[in-house]
Amino acid sequence: MGLGILGGGLTGLALADRYGEGCEILEGDAACGGLCRTIVHDGLSFDFGGHILFSRDREALDYLLGALGDNVVRYRRNNRIWFKGGFVKYPFENDLAALPKQDAFECLHGFLTRDYAEPGNFREWCYYRFGKGIAERYLIPYNEKIWKTDPSALGLEWVGGRVPEPPLEDVLKSALGIETEGYTHQLYFHYPRAGGIEALVRAIEGRVRAVEKNFPVRKIRRRGGEWIVSDGRREKAYDRLVSTIPLPDLLGAMDGVPPAIRDAARGLRNNSIICVMVAFRAERPSERFAVYFPQPRLIFHRVCFYDYFGGCCTPPGVSSAVAEVTAREGGEISAMTDEELAERVAAGLEGEGFLSRGDVVATRVARRKYAYVVNDLGYADAVAAVRGFVRERGIVLCGRFAEWEYLNMDACARRAIDCAAGLKGGGG
Repeated sequence: MGLGILGGGLTGLALADRYGEGCEILEGDAACGGLCRTIVHDGLSFDFGGHILFSRDREALDYLLGALGDNVVRYRRNNRIWFKGGFVKYPFENDLAALPKQDAFECLHGFLTRDYAEPGNFREWCYYRFGKGIAERYLIPYNEKIWKTDPSALGLEWVGGRVPEPPLEDVLKSALGIETEGYTHQLYFHYPRAGGIEALVRAIEGRVRAVEKNFPVRKIRRRGGEWIVSDGRREKAYDRLVSTIPLPDLLGAMDGVPPAIRDAARGLRNNSIICVMVAFRAERPSERFAVYFPQPRLIFHRVCFYDYFGGCCTPPGVSSAVAEVTAREGGEISAMTDEELAERVAAGLEGEGFLSRGDVVATRVARRKYAYVVNDLGYADAVAAVRGFVRERGIVLCGRFAEWEYLNMDACARRAIDCAAGLKGGGG
């Protein structure tokens, strides 16, 4: 057969959709979607992570929204940061007036008096871009929770465009209580009217002709001019191969990987995600979708409230708080039972005044091994070596975990669109 696509997450599905006839997806799970999945539990639904649709890339966004058709609603962003018992508008530097006065002064003073050397790691970058007050009150503690890594050990490859430097004018306005908007490309976002974010992958999957599920990639080899892919029982043959599966898994299936490349691959680090849903009785729907928690004492870094989307995700009178917890494989958090995690999250939310455990009606825990690529200081060299080896072998890499790059859904769609065009044009 022509083109084999390893992995049926959002990238793999979009690639197959744009490529058209002559390709087949091999998906290891019983269902496609990867991280773009929705969990349904007793009339409640939530996603793996706070997936919403927005982008500066109009073509990629139009592709994603076009797949959903009429099954989409546009929302104005109303996310908040929880700081010292009150809400601060996201991003933090655009709502300094909401802080206690001493904190507001130190954040503004730190921003105005920045005088740091060119940064060499993420911790230094936070001070360099935002000053001591904002760095220490929000950026550093929040990112420590996500990455499970000292910010001094994080590189800067992932930062560009994600945490832009705020204009001086906006920071001054925010300190005086004048309304400003940061990250304007996120001011509005879209979400499916029904079916959660998984509705997106189901819509794209419906346009893809050939998908083989329950086919985990165990072995990849060359036979003449063909690629032979095996799940340990069955074999598939292709003229060309694109991988969207995690780079370490791909290497594990390939023959003849040199020791130097395997050593480099051991330097590819990632965090898993654990989503803990706590449903509780509530008098009114949440006014905001996402709340960010920089406090080190809390196990979660972000909580999404799915009653924000109305009755598509929660029944009337019930709020669904979905806490995101990152973990390192083999670490303390990953070893916790579902019951322990649900208790920690419920206790944390109760302690901050978001719920009473007497009102809890259901909990559910979902885990995913690959969630966040960790850009530590060894990232650039390790990923370049591994990517280079795979591409020299003739396998095209596309997507978040295949390229081992921190990509949002719109960027995954972009990579898929470009990859399909390149393959159809004779590239790849």
